[in-house]
Amino acid sequence: MEHENHTSHTGGLTSAEVQERIRKGLVNGTEDIQTKSTKRIIFENTINPFNILNLILGALVLFVGSFKNALFLGVMICNTFIGCFQEIRAKKTIDQLSLIASPKAQVIRDGKKQKIEISKIVLDDLMVLSSGNQICSDSVVISGECEVNESLITGESDPIIKRPGDHLLSGSFLVSGSCQAQVEHIGKDNYAAKITSSAKYIKKPNSEIMQSINLLIKIIGFILFPVGFALFYKQVFISNIDFRESMISTVAALIGMIPEGLVLLTSVVLAVGIIRLSHKHALVQELYSIETLARVDTLCLDKTGTITEGTMQVDKFAPFNDEETALLKDAASAVIHTLNDANPTSAAISEFCSQPPSWNSIVSVPFSSARKWSGVSFDGHGTYVLGAGEFVLGSRFSEIRPQVEKASQKGQRVLVLAYSEKPICNQTLPEDIAPKALFMISDRIRKSANNTLQYFADQGVDLKVISGDNAITVSKIAQKAGLKNADQWVDATTLKSENDVREAATKYTVFGRVTPQQKLQLVQSLKRNGHTVAMTGDGVNDVLALKESDCSIAMASGSDAARTVSQIVLMDSDFASMPSIVAEGRRSINNLQRSSSLFLVKSFFSTIIAICFIFLQTTYPFEPIQFTLINALTIGIPSFFLALEPNKERIHGKFILNIIKKSIPGAITMAANILLLVPCASFLGLNAGQLSTLSVMLTCYTGLMNLFKVCFPFNAIHTILFSLMCVGFLIAQIYFQPLFSLVPLTIPMVLLLIPLLFCATAMMVFLSHLIDRIIMRPHKKAHRQKALH
Repeated sequence: MEHENHTSHTGGLTSAEVQERIRKGLVNGTEDIQTKSTKRIIFENTINPFNILNLILGALVLFVGSFKNALFLGVMICNTFIGCFQEIRAKKTIDQLSLIASPKAQVIRDGKKQKIEISKIVLDDLMVLSSGNQICSDSVVISGECEVNESLITGESDPIIKRPGDHLLSGSFLVSGSCQAQVEHIGKDNYAAKITSSAKYIKKPNSEIMQSINLLIKIIGFILFPVGFALFYKQVFISNIDFRESMISTVAALIGMIPEGLVLLTSVVLAVGIIRLSHKHALVQELYSIETLARVDTLCLDKTGTITEGTMQVDKFAPFNDEETALLKDAASAVIHTLNDANPTSAAISEFCSQPPSWNSIVSVPFSSARKWSGVSFDGHGTYVLGAGEFVLGSRFSEIRPQVEKASQKGQRVLVLAYSEKPICNQTLPEDIAPKALFMISDRIRKSANNTLQYFADQGVDLKVISGDNAITVSKIAQKAGLKNADQWVDATTLKSENDVREAATKYTVFGRVTPQQKLQLVQSLKRNGHTVAMTGDGVNDVLALKESDCSIAMASGSDAARTVSQIVLMDSDFASMPSIVAEGRRSINNLQRSSSLFLVKSFFSTIIAICFIFLQTTYPFEPIQFTLINALTIGIPSFFLALEPNKERIHGKFILNIIKKSIPGAITMAANILLLVPCASFLGLNAGQLSTLSVMLTCYTGLMNLFKVCFPFNAIHTILFSLMCVGFLIAQIYFQPLFSLVPLTIPMVLLLIPLLFCATAMMVFLSHLIDRIIMRPHKKAHRQKALH
């Protein structure tokens, strides 16, 4: 809805005016929710390629009257139910936490400030905006002055000064300053809504697991129908096998090729990961960020809110002329009060100084991360500036450098209070600006910082501390917190080019005086060097780097903008919870990787023998009901138990290569078993039922061997799980032969089975040894070299 008339009153809308606009539908409305709707979750878990294919195959089996072979449809229904249940449960968890973490709008109504949900903003509402706030509706500045970053909308990272009459775009955020702005667009008419249909930046998932599974589905889908058609054609028209028997065996071959449980397992593992992380006070805003977090090898920390508590105190106030102490305290208090900054540094100075004097400001320049200073020109009192000495004094900084460096070596942050009789012009400081006093300010280090940093060091995660404060100060604080190599620091003001930043990224651990653009360049440089980079932050100066990082983590107590672009939000704003969050990510991905290999063993094996039996004159030896038994005991039940147990190992290599390498020995052994069994059974004159029974026993035995390898090293749970699966197979073989189309063992069958079992064992051991020693050796060597480096 287009805004037509800007009201000039400063009391905002009245309650009656708000209700009138709501009645007319001139309200912002509910934001697009990042999570899927319940309807969409049910739809995607129900109507998907695997389920459709299973239904078609089930219909074909039912068509020929083999009802027991349609039992796999029951497994499909259970899988669908489990997938829906876990995803809906995870969605509810995310939505509940999102409601808590979501930014609220501050508006003036009936002359009073109120905090309301963004969805309840109405046309002409008077919003109160300050540094760190994200602009949720297009509006016009009524009073005040601020700097706005529109990079999330326009891509331009340079802050833009906004004064009364200027327009603010939804989706942008305030870098510094404060203002009152009147809403001129709501809902779908907002600038951000027109571009992206959401005012929030949502990073496109870059998931190796998602890409790998989609690739496997495409490959298997590509060969599934030609193989199925060729096998059915061969059995009916070439081998003249009964139509019913041909249909059942063809369906069995196709069911074996489909890794439908793999997609379900991925969804369930990630959904359970989200729920577990919520218990650790972490909101996961992007599902696959759990995977990325598990692969992180470099973690960039913003000092404030991570190593330190985010609160500060003035340790010492050092005026260069003691006689001016009272005046200078008044001046500092006046600057803080005029700019109305709510950052920790301003809060510490405001608490230290007396009540502000009643000075009238002429020109005010709020603090920005790029300038590193803020200042106010007062009527009759001159100009006072607070900021980093290097940026305020320029070449004259050498006059106070010894005092600043002495304080910095103690881990203190030093701000200079400077003065000039001349006013600030075009946000440029007067040339005669002169230092008047120094504020020595210190951060409070988190009690848990040492243990947290030590955890990451033990896990081989490289830590980088990136801060806008003095490099020496940050280095000393990092050393106090126990950061390894904290003495390797660099002042980012000495990094003049992107190439300098790129070289510094690999050389140093602590970075001081870093601008927002340099934070971005540091993250980009680390990614170019092959690192998987996570970034933590809570301020607007972290937004660009958070947006660029592979995995972005924000503090709930931080700025709206930081929370908006981050994939994970720490609801308790406690960096100490990061180790358990990383451990949860590793648990999810390691277990998923391990369990996925079980599914691929079956798919690869089924594909190989299906192709082979196109050219063999023997009937395909499996029925769908038999694959249901094999899948349940060697893949389905074990994979879900193994996928949800603790696992803190570091992740190495590519997901798809890892699961393929782990599945090759089992798949080849299974295929070799069947191809060796067929001529032997023919030589001994075994019938189709006997061949099918031996095929099931050999395949299940090899599957259990593969499960044994996956369960190793054994613990109590692994031992119980493996034992139950073995007992389950024996029970099926002894008591449920008719259900699974099995026949009793005869002496010729036993005489053939025993050597084939020994052969399968030897082949499995040999292939596993071959894969581990020859194919995996280069990768292990590369990991060792990387660790040594």
